[in-house]
Amino acid sequence: MTEILFLLPALLACFILTGIHVYLGIHVISRGVIFLDIALAQVAALGLTIALLFEFHPDTNVAYLFALSITFIAAVFFSYIRSEKYPMEAIIGITFVVCSALGILIADRMPHGVEHLKYILSGNILWVSWGQIIKTAVIYSIIGLVLLRYHQKLMLTSIAYTESKRSGVNVRGWDLLFYIAFGFVITSSVQIAGILLVFSFLIIPAISSMIFYKSTKARLIMGWLFGLITSLIGIGMSYLFDLPTGPAIVTVMGFFLILSFVVKRYVAR
Repeated sequence: MTEILFLLPALLACFILTGIHVYLGIHVISRGVIFLDIALAQVAALGLTIALLFEFHPDTNVAYLFALSITFIAAVFFSYIRSEKYPMEAIIGITFVVCSALGILIADRMPHGVEHLKYILSGNILWVSWGQIIKTAVIYSIIGLVLLRYHQKLMLTSIAYTESKRSGVNVRGWDLLFYIAFGFVITSSVQIAGILLVFSFLIIPAISSMIFYKSTKARLIMGWLFGLITSLIGIGMSYLFDLPTGPAIVTVMGFFLILSFVVKRYVAR
């Protein structure tokens, strides 16, 4: 019973992350900007690193505002420059590399910079607080309602950008809404889970569900189940074998993704 109570906050955090990340992951994959998540996560991480430079701990609300502000700037930037003239993945990759380099330069000036970079990369979800869980749940619920309200428009601009633009749809406005919502989610997620786990929650369950299903509803349901089951197994392995929780969950997700390909190839034919 004691073990369950100890692991409960981490389990709830993973369930909350799964809920909204799978939906956003389907959008990201449909848009063909797979590394958008890890780029914005790195932007948020840069904000947390800058906050630490000014002696604000990454878990504080002030650090969250630092990260959120710089992530919003990146969100506006991505929505403004989306074009058919050049691949967005190139811009996203450049953003990730530059923000990573800036983060390393800043961390190099701090006494515990290496530990901070490890924390940002791997997270520490096993020690997430109830306050962080409540704050994240409230933020995600509000964003989820907004995304649900404008689901059709957002999905249309994700799947058929060129056709939407030609038909007179304000694609830049919908892109801005999507990226701002995405920025809110990523900033909150990085603060409690780290870059690796955030990227995994966004992409791996969505890809796994796309192997088997074509409808958005079916993909969401399978993606949620995938995320919940792998999180439960990963946290259990982390506790039993004294492993870092974030990397343990990511590894389990990777194993189950491979298993999904095998099942699709040799069983579900």
